[in-house]
Amino acid sequence: MSDLPPPVSDLPVLKLLNIESAYGPIKAIRGISLQVRRGEIAAVLGSNGAGKTTILKTISGIIDPRKGAIEFKGQDITAQDPSHIVQQGLSHVPEGREVFPLLSVRDNLLMGAYTRSDRDGVARDIETVYGYFPILRERATQDAGLLSGGQQQMLAISRALMANPDLILLDEPSLGLSPKLTKEIFEIVVRINRERGTTILLVEQNANMALNASDYGYVLENGRIVMEDTCARLREKDDIKEFYLGLKEEGVRSERRWKKKKTWR
Repeated sequence: MSDLPPPVSDLPVLKLLNIESAYGPIKAIRGISLQVRRGEIAAVLGSNGAGKTTILKTISGIIDPRKGAIEFKGQDITAQDPSHIVQQGLSHVPEGREVFPLLSVRDNLLMGAYTRSDRDGVARDIETVYGYFPILRERATQDAGLLSGGQQQMLAISRALMANPDLILLDEPSLGLSPKLTKEIFEIVVRINRERGTTILLVEQNANMALNASDYGYVLENGRIVMEDTCARLREKDDIKEFYLGLKEEGVRSERRWKKKKTWR
């Protein structure tokens, strides 16, 4: 989506070390280890129920891991309170947007900046997000609950930006959106990364959009990472083409998906 090279360093801003999380007796993620380098967009791909959202909830402190450790900017944030994690510079855009429906668009943005005391900086950042999403300026005094689904997604991303974070966790930004609006959202996500240098960990079922927008990718199945590589190389792998991008080599007869084994297993 952009010809500019990503401002990526070799220094990881986030590291997960053998993380396990569960809902009661059911293990959702099993021994997950990954890292996100400063300045990059990293993507976690996987089908519904693979454990993608659980990874983000564990990082942001909503779920306490049963095993493993999480490091953010070199500090251990494992199982710390979510409010403390936000103050360290990590913002979470949850699945389903989760805006404050009875607050205005502007007040939602100000809620995103509740950890900040620099009023001039907050005012500048409000103007910045209005630049990314002009419709939010038009609807600034409107209750957020009256926005369309796409506009609420724009607001949720903008609210996360208002904290001036080092890292944004972005959960299923395309959920429930039209292809056209999904494309617009992803273009803005890439702009935010390229222009502001904001590191992003993206969870997404739309593998094509995620691979095109991201620098590095992890493939998650049944709570485990089964493949990782740069997104440029992942797009060329046969399993990714067939099982996530819906592409098959010409001349190959159709085969029932559940009868074909993935080579990473």
